[in-house]
Parts: sequence; C-alpha cells; structure tokens
Amino acid sequence: MGNHTSGQVTRRRVFYIPGYDPIHPRRYRELYRKEGAAQAAISGYDIALEPNSGSENYGWQVKGLIGGVEVDAQVDVLVWSDIVRESMNTSIPATYLQLLRTAWVYIASGALWRLMKLRKGPVIAALYPVGMLLVQLMLAAVLGCVVVFGISALLVPFIGVFAYVLALLTGGACFYALLRWFKKKDGRFFAYYLMHDYSYSASSKGAIPPKLETRIAAFSNTIAVALAEDVDEVLIVGHSSGAHLGVSILADLIRTGGVPGDGPALSFLSLGQVVPMVSFLPDAHRLRADLQYLSARDEVTWVDVTAPGDGCAFALCDPVSVSGVAPPDKKWPLVFSAAFSQTLSPERWKDLRWRFFRLHFQYLCAFDQPGDYDYFQITAGPMTLAARYGARAPSKSRIDHAVSKYRSVAA
Repeated sequence: MGNHTSGQVTRRRVFYIPGYDPIHPRRYRELYRKEGAAQAAISGYDIALEPNSGSENYGWQVKGLIGGVEVDAQVDVLVWSDIVRESMNTSIPATYLQLLRTAWVYIASGALWRLMKLRKGPVIAALYPVGMLLVQLMLAAVLGCVVVFGISALLVPFIGVFAYVLALLTGGACFYALLRWFKKKDGRFFAYYLMHDYSYSASSKGAIPPKLETRIAAFSNTIAVALAEDVDEVLIVGHSSGAHLGVSILADLIRTGGVPGDGPALSFLSLGQVVPMVSFLPDAHRLRADLQYLSARDEVTWVDVTAPGDGCAFALCDPVSVSGVAPPDKKWPLVFSAAFSQTLSPERWKDLRWRFFRLHFQYLCAFDQPGDYDYFQITAGPMTLAARYGARAPSKSRIDHAVSKYRSVAA
C-alpha cells in the first residue's frame, strides 16, 4: 500500500475529468501522446504510452523515466461527454431561448457584475456566444428581408398578391437556411457550443443537475476503489468545468470515508478553472459547500493552476475565497500561474496568443521554456503533488477576497 509521507512515486493512478466537451475521450489520449513526447524531448526525459488494460474507463498506461526513476501511471478519463451531448441536442429556436434564459439568470442575479470584478477575459468569453448568435440572427434576418423585397419588387407587377406570399415563404426559407448553415459550421464559430456550456449551469441556477449528480457519485466510487490499490498516489485532474466537478467528487469521497488513512497520497490538480461561473449563481449551494469543505481537509493536496494568458479561465482567482466560503482553517488550494508568457518562447507565445480556445488547453500541453509546472512530470514523474509543490509560494497577484453575492452553503 502506498505511503502518505514519502513523497516518492513509482505507481500512480490518474483520473482526468474533462470540461464541458462532447468529443470522444480519445482526443485526450492523443493530446497526451503528442504533447508528452514534445515535452520529453525538450526537458530530457522519457515517456511512452501503452493501451489501457483491466479498467472499465477509457484511458491509457504511461511509462515515465524522469530523473532516473521509472514510474508507471494508469490514466483514466472520467467520461461525462454523453451528458454534454444530450444537453447540446437542441434546435435552433431552443438555443435562442437558452440565450435569453442564460442572460437573464446572470444579469438578474447580479452574478455577471460580480464576475466582471474578477477577470474580464472569461466574462468576455461568456458574452461571446450571445453576441455571435445575435449577429447570426441579424444576418439571417437581413438575408430574408432582401429576398422578400427583391421577389416582391420583381413579381408583384405580374402575379399580384401571390408574389407577396411567395416572397415571404422564400425569405423565411433563406432566413432559416442561413441559421442552419451557421449551426453546421459551429466548429469554426463555437457560438452554439459555448451557449450550451453556459446554459447548462444557468438552467439550474448553479445547482447540479440530477444526471450529473448520479455521475459524480459513480466517479467518487471509482476513485474510492483506486485508493484501496497498491499505488503511491491517486491524482485527480480537473480541467475547465471538470475542476468544479472534481471539487464535488472529492468532497463526497472524503465525507463518506472513502479515503483510507494508510492509503496512497490523494492529490487534486485543477487547471484553467471556471468555478466562479457556477459558484456565483444563487442555487449553487452544493458547490459552495463542497468548496468550503474541501479547502480545509488534510486528506487531500489541492493545487490550482491557471494563467492570465488564458482568457477562458478565472486566472489566479482562488475559487474558495472569491466564492465567499473560505473557512477560518482554510488550507487549499495553492494557487499559482503557469505563466504562459514566460514558459512559452516569444515565437510560440506570438503564435498562440490570440488562439483563445487552444490556450485554454495549454495546461495539458508542452512548454518550450518550462518552469516549475509540467503536466507530464506531475502525472508520470516520481514525486507526489504535495512533494513537488510543498514549498511553493502562491502567486502574489492572486485574488483571494470574497466577491460573490451568494454565499449560502445549504439549500
């Protein structure tokens, strides 16, 4: 059985929690394969991937040779993409109704104004799908009107009232056809995708939907099983929206006694988190309670890594403190920056700087001027998260005061 105190790792279980992503989890395996090889070449260590075996979850095996130490890691993806796809399966009119409802929830609750006091980037990212969908609607309306007036002007002298009917039908068809084209090309615009993302939490005003609550319970059970295995560390990685799922998963796990006192080290790495987008909503009682609980627990080491260069994350915002639920004995998370502008070369930073969605995944990728954050050493290296960052000071520029209007932790 692994040891809490040694800080050394030769066997590790890693559970990766994706954000709001409808894509098959193989994308994360291929990203790990490609970027791990690139980072290994830059930093002078070895990483190799093998197919997963003996696991019910989608994942892969990693063999690392870092600092002269061989490490075996099993990476499992905790999949909730089916829930995401189901929530995205809406019509065009339903998406515009989501737009109105989501805007109303964030504006009427005051959450939008509070979020703007943190970081402008993620708020602009949240407003982007609203603006883009309205622009698409306007362009479709303009096309429809042009067709209506054009057909009417051409045909009214010849076929009278029937020309108006034909014009309206044709204009309406063109209006809807352009909207359908925009939706089909959303892989380029990301308007529908982001609208569904923000709407998913707003629809319940921050409460966890029942299907996701069931999945969280299943994930907690899966991790509890891993904590009974002969490994040195069980590491949970939550990216983007997966970060606040990780908070609730781990809070449930500890509350129910799923963390053995003599078991592996339990570690939580949250990356590019967007916790305030949910915790600032009026009915996010469960999430706020979990944040408060987890932040004071000795059973876990929680490190939160963001970067000001990531416009989609609440960079250097302590998710517990800004949510207004920091307890007097708060220990976690340790908040620091991946410092993209320093850990990426000027050429690489110039290439990526305005590719906002790509930068949101940079935490899972290689850095050509790496600092003390290295995703592949964390997941496949010979040190626990606690040992790696035990002496690390938090970033001085972090925001760690209460900002949220809603701070209740009980429904």
